[in-house]
Amino acid sequence: MKRLLAYLSIILGLGLLLSNNAWAPVRMDIRVGIMLGFTGPIESLTPAMADAAELAFKEASVSKELLDGKTITPLRTDSTCVNSSIAVNNAKKLINKNVVAIMGADCSSVTGAVASNVTVPNGVVLISPSATSPRLTKLNDNGFFFRTAPSDARGGEVLAQVTKEKGIRSVAITYTNNDYGKGMAGIYKEALKKYGIRVTTSIAHEDGKSNYKLEVNKLSLAGGEVLAVIGYLDQGGRGIIDQSLKSGAFDKFVLSDGMIGSSLTNKFGKKLNNSFGLLPGSTSIGTSLFADFSRKNGVNATSPYTGESYDAAALIVLAIQAGGSSDRESIKKNMMAVANGPGTKIYPGQLKKALKLLREGKQINYEGATNIEFTKVGETFGSFLAQDIKKGKFKTERMISGVGPEQNTILQQSKNITQNPHEDH
Repeated sequence: MKRLLAYLSIILGLGLLLSNNAWAPVRMDIRVGIMLGFTGPIESLTPAMADAAELAFKEASVSKELLDGKTITPLRTDSTCVNSSIAVNNAKKLINKNVVAIMGADCSSVTGAVASNVTVPNGVVLISPSATSPRLTKLNDNGFFFRTAPSDARGGEVLAQVTKEKGIRSVAITYTNNDYGKGMAGIYKEALKKYGIRVTTSIAHEDGKSNYKLEVNKLSLAGGEVLAVIGYLDQGGRGIIDQSLKSGAFDKFVLSDGMIGSSLTNKFGKKLNNSFGLLPGSTSIGTSLFADFSRKNGVNATSPYTGESYDAAALIVLAIQAGGSSDRESIKKNMMAVANGPGTKIYPGQLKKALKLLREGKQINYEGATNIEFTKVGETFGSFLAQDIKKGKFKTERMISGVGPEQNTILQQSKNITQNPHEDH
C-alpha cells in the first residue's frame, strides 16, 4: 500500500510539473514601451506620435512574420516632457512590466534622465523620436540609446542659415530653461554671429507661468527685427508669443522645432504670418509612402515627429527579427545592422517584406519615413524642413540636408557599420 501511494505521489508530482511548465501556454506577445509627454508642454503633438509608433507595431504583428507569429503589445506611459522624476518612475514601471525596449522619450531632459537612471542600467534600448539636445550625443549609454531625430548641433546651424536667407539682421532670443533650450539657443546664437547677424539678447524663460510680461519687456528693450522662440508650443513659448503680440513688442518670430505644430497656428492664425522655423523631416520617397500608409490607417502623418516615431518603432521590431530574439541585449546589437545596411532598402508599409527577408537570413537597409542613417553613436544625421507661416498655416518651404560638409567622413564610416554595436556616447 505504501509503495502504491509513493507511485501515485510521483505521478501527481510529475503532472503538476508538466502543467506548470511544458503544458503552460507560451507567451506570444512581446511588450514594448511607448514613453511620450501625454501631459505637459507638447501634449498636442504626442497622440499622433504614439499612433505612428503603434502603426509600425501593428504592421509587424499582423504580418505573422515576427519570430514565427509573435505580436507586439505596446504599453503607453507619460514622460510629461519636463518632469524627470515622474518620467523616471514611469520608466521603472515599464521595466517591471518586462518591456524589451522603449520608444521614447520625447524631450531631451527627461530622455537623458530615463536613459541614465533606468534603461541603460537595466540594459534596455531607448530610442527617442524627438530628443535633440547635443548633450545626448555624449551620453554614457553602453550602446543602449538611439534617436531618429537629428541633433540640435546641426539644427541650430541650419536655422541660422535660414534666418540669414530671410534677410534678418538682428535677433532677440528666448529659450526654455532646460537642456534642449540652452543647447539649441547656444548653437543658434553662435551660428548667427558667423553670418554677421546681431544677437541683441538671449534670455531664458520658465514654462508654466501665468504671464510673461517681464520676459517680453526685457526682450523688447533689447530690440531686434525678430524674436527667436526656442521652446514648447503648448507652454512657455506660446505664452511668450501671446504677450509679444498683445504688447506689440514683436510680430515676427523664428521658431524652433518644439514650437511648430497646428495648436500654435490654431491659436494665433494670421497674426503669425511671415514667421518661420525649422523642423526635422524629409520630402523623400519614404515620406511620401509614410503619408499614404498612415492615411489609409487613420494616422495623422502631418503632425511633427510622426515619421520619426514610426521609424523608431520599426527599428525595434526589425532588430528583434534580425537577432531572432526579443532578448534586450540582442535588440541592442542589431539596431545598427538593420538601419545602415547594406541590404534591401525598406520603406514604410514594407515591414512584412523586411521581416521575411531577415527570417531568410538576408540583409536590409531601413530607410523608413525619414532617411534613417545612424552615426557611429546611434543618432541619425536626418534632414530638416524649412517652415513658413502663410495665411495662418505652416507651409513647408523646402528640405535641407542634415549632413554638413564636416560630417561626410563620419557618414561614410557609419555606412560600414553592420553587426557591431555602436560606441558609448
